Amino acid sequence: MTESSGRLLRRDLGVLESYAAMIGILVGAGIFKVTTDAWQLTGASVILGYVVLAPAILATSIPYAAFLSTPLGREPGGEYTHISRTLQGHRMAFIGAWLKIISFLGALGYLAIIFSSYLLALIGESGAGSGARTIIALSCLLFFYVVHAAGVRWFGRLQVFMCALLGVSLLVLIVPGIPAVRFENYTPFFSGGVTGFLKSLPLLFFAYAGFEAVAQTAGEVENSTRSLPRVFVRGILVVTTIYILMSVVTFGVLPGQLLRDSQAPMADVAAVYLPAETAWIITLGALMAIATSLNASMLVPSRLMVMLVRDGLAPSGLGGISSRTGTPVVGLTLTLILGAALIVSSQLELALNIAVSALVVLYFIHSAMILVLERRNPELFGQVASAIPVPLQRASAWLSLATMGGLIAVQIFTDLGTIAGASFSERASSGKLTSLELLPLWGLLGFLLYRPAAERKAR
Repeated sequence: MTESSGRLLRRDLGVLESYAAMIGILVGAGIFKVTTDAWQLTGASVILGYVVLAPAILATSIPYAAFLSTPLGREPGGEYTHISRTLQGHRMAFIGAWLKIISFLGALGYLAIIFSSYLLALIGESGAGSGARTIIALSCLLFFYVVHAAGVRWFGRLQVFMCALLGVSLLVLIVPGIPAVRFENYTPFFSGGVTGFLKSLPLLFFAYAGFEAVAQTAGEVENSTRSLPRVFVRGILVVTTIYILMSVVTFGVLPGQLLRDSQAPMADVAAVYLPAETAWIITLGALMAIATSLNASMLVPSRLMVMLVRDGLAPSGLGGISSRTGTPVVGLTLTLILGAALIVSSQLELALNIAVSALVVLYFIHSAMILVLERRNPELFGQVASAIPVPLQRASAWLSLATMGGLIAVQIFTDLGTIAGASFSERASSGKLTSLELLPLWGLLGFLLYRPAAERKAR
């Protein structure tokens, strides 16, 4: 039996679970896979890329901390809730929520496929065919769906457990790996020059993208208006340190040429200085990193659906919350179905190719909201209880705007090069449609969905 009210979400998560959600969703496929992909563009300066992006990500998190310190910090919805309440209108927020749902559905499918690859490597069956990978990926989605449907407290407990295993794996990788670093492996540091370094930043940003997903738990965290702002800032500092240390060890132990084609790069690095019988711990760590990202990503679309229903912008059935478990089981079920459909149809690229671009645009808009909040919604501005001074909040927002704007410009430049290099049919057949093409199309579809929803709300 279900109810359609976000107020029935249960506050079964604590601070520990919130940190586990933040760290888990960030230390995932990004650091274990994207790092070596970015090496092809810029070489060992990937390390510098993480350093350069860290202040911008921290600055982007500060507006979230400010909004979460208000009464909005007790509601799910993240950017959707913050933007719609600041502007006191829903159109821009609705389209942003729509793009975010699509992005996370693509991310879920991608993470499930990557999980299957690492699992097969762990059990020594890395040569298995695509059918086996698809079955494992679908089983993975189903497993996490069952966990979430059982109650958010089970999500939290599982996340903490997997993060503990991940932490052990990271210690095993980093601590003995530092003495094994060979500085000659860092040369050339900028293999792609300035252009290559700039092109690598949007790719590296994928490792940071998704940190804001923790805001979706605001309706289920105890004392969320006090604890979540701290989780955002401290969690990002912890993750940034992990990223830098891991990339220092990765490229210092093995040359990038050897890592480029690796299916499990961190395991190959650890095999250099760890006994053969312990190298499996690193593969297990990679598996846990991807699993924690999957677990945290699963909750995002359903919480957005809850808020859209509460605002009268989606059919009431989509916001159904189980009276027994306190979970948005209808939204979770729809997330499972759509994520599985993307995997089976092999159309992940249609959603995944806009994931990072859509989030960067949302970060840009969200940061702008803190700058206009006092003028557009003075009452909400007066409720900001963050310990971060208002001038620092605004300075952070401007830094975020500059960085996100720069990333958007780099992505447009890269996409234009891709478009010029191949015809539309060639790119479509190979799954290489760019975000410059897909983002406006998905955004237009979101607008077309908003029009009838707004009319229903008005009636």
